[in-house]
Order: sequence, then structure tokens, then C-alpha cells
Amino acid sequence: MSQITEAKIRETLDSIVPDGETQSLIASDRVQGIVVKGGNIGFSIEVDGLNGERVNEVKQQAEDVVRAIPGVLSVTCVLTAHKAPSASAEKQPQNNGPHNSASTEVPKIFEKIGAVIAVASGKGGVGKSTVAVNLAIAMAKQGKRVGLLDADIYGPSAPQLLNITDKPEVNDEKKLIPVERHGIFTMSIGYMVSPEQAMIWRGPMVQSALIQMLDDVAWPELDVLILDMPPGTGDIQLTMAQRIPVTGALIVTTPSSLATADVKRAIAMFEKTEIRVLGLVENMAFMNAPDGGKLFPFGEGGPELAHNLGLQHLAALPLDVAVQAASENGMPVSAQDQEGYTAQAFTLMAEALLPQI
Repeated sequence: MSQITEAKIRETLDSIVPDGETQSLIASDRVQGIVVKGGNIGFSIEVDGLNGERVNEVKQQAEDVVRAIPGVLSVTCVLTAHKAPSASAEKQPQNNGPHNSASTEVPKIFEKIGAVIAVASGKGGVGKSTVAVNLAIAMAKQGKRVGLLDADIYGPSAPQLLNITDKPEVNDEKKLIPVERHGIFTMSIGYMVSPEQAMIWRGPMVQSALIQMLDDVAWPELDVLILDMPPGTGDIQLTMAQRIPVTGALIVTTPSSLATADVKRAIAMFEKTEIRVLGLVENMAFMNAPDGGKLFPFGEGGPELAHNLGLQHLAALPLDVAVQAASENGMPVSAQDQEGYTAQAFTLMAEALLPQI
């Protein structure tokens, strides 16, 4: 079998000239971010200026020609745009600014989802993804149908935390089937790219990828969808505020002063976007000392911080070697022995949050 190369994919896509255009997708530099992972191919197409009523045809044509390359097993194409395609733009009032109806349309999948919880943090490295995964599993153990969407496009963690190495299968409607693990339905951009692949995407590409992981995935009916958000207040957060009906947000932090300063910025963002903050989770709050006491390597003050911010202090999770080992082997603590302190903390957190949503 001949090797599939980026050059071969570009050569193949060079045959496609969109309706009304004079140059091919390659000649007009519309194809970006080509990823080759074995026989699984991914790329994006910039659709600015194209006939808005035909962009899906362009996407389908591009996927079909690449899929015809010998050795290709699957193709994932993401459409990106800095503005609405031309046909859509003609239907919009002028001078609307960024909040036009094209950018605020809610994906239909949310008709099948009862509640959406965004797990967020003001900065990286505080264990946000670990909290999101374990909370999702804990809620599933409460009898709820739970989905987990890894919305951290630049640094997806779900593949590692859940030990998922296979690309999702595709159903008859050409939608990706969520990968089930530990009783939850999951999806991540990390399932479709190599762990070593650098995710160098522009803002519009990131936003489009997030929406396509909702629109182009065969999500079942869910009681709760957990969004594992990237750190900070960037493009994903803006898209979430505009297009996703978030029920509430959960803020994850460590007790360090650097982290808590970022917490305040994250809360301010949710206030501006009118998203309710459900509570604060203090991660790596303490260590169990050999004498039975507690050590506080990052300082204390989580409950006081939550009180000062007017938030519920949902949990103080320990800096625990068992949690680190669970993250390494893809077996979250909530899926293991329920007698452990951290697993019980996630159970209590799920029990506290479910009545609020």
C-alpha cells in the first residue's frame, strides 16, 4: 500500500474548484491544518467569500476525493470562516457587529441535552480536565446519561485521561459516534490527531472545530453534557457564550495566589456572558502527612476565597499520588474503588450539583 502524504492530499484537493471561483482550493490557499494519522485524514477549508449555499457541497466533495485515495480509512473536514459566507451575509442586516445570527445560532443537538456544565479555570495546570472527567463519571454513577466534550482544542486531555487511542467510528449518516468509557459518552479532537501533532489553529478554526464536535457527532439524548474548557478567556469561551446554552460553570483552582487571581478573571468573564457560576473546586488543596495531619504546599484559603466571591465551595481535593497514577493509566479515580477520599469527594460533588441543574 502506498504511503499517504500531505503532498498527495494537496494534489487531490487541487482538483476542486468551488462554484463561482476561478482557483482551486489549493491554489487559493483555502486548505489548512492537514493531519495524517495512519489512514485517518483531517484538514480544514477556509470558506470566506464562497457561495454560502454551496459550502457544504464543497466540504462533501473534498471529503469524497480524499476518501478515494488508496489507503484512506476516514476523512474529517472542518469548515472555517472569519465571517459568514457570502450568501448568508446577504440575508443579514448591515453593521451588526460580531453578534449576528450566524454566530449565535444554537446547534440543534441541544434539543436532546438536558443541562450543560462548563468546567473552567483561569489558568492551566490546575487539574481542570481531571475534575471534568471524574465529575462526569460520578454523575453517570448517579444514574444520569452523561456526555463529556473535550473542548480544549489546543491541548486535549481526554485521550490520556480515558486511555482512548482509537479514532471514533462513523455511522450511516457520516457522523462520528461518541466513544463510551466508564459509562459516559465522550468526544475530543485528540481522538482524531496524533498526540505529537501541534494544534496550530487560528481562532475561527478553533470555534468551527468546537461547533462541528457538536453538529457532526451522533450524540445520544443526555441528561448532562460536561464541557472541559480550555484555560483562559479566549475564542472557545466566546463561542460557548454565543452558541451553547450553558446551564452553569464550575471553576477549578489551586490555593496558590497566582491561581486565585486568575479565578477572579474567569468569574468576571462568566458574569459578563450571563452564565451562572455553580461553585468552586479547590484542587491539590493539601497532602496527607505521615503523622495523619495535612500539609498545604500551595497555601490555604479555598473556603474563604469561595465565601468572599459568593460561591459555593464544592470540594477540597488532595494532591494525591493515586490521582496522578490514574491520569497516567487512563483509569479515573471515580471509575475505581469508591471508598477512596477523592472518589467520594467527586460523588458528593455530583450529588450537590445535580439538584442545581
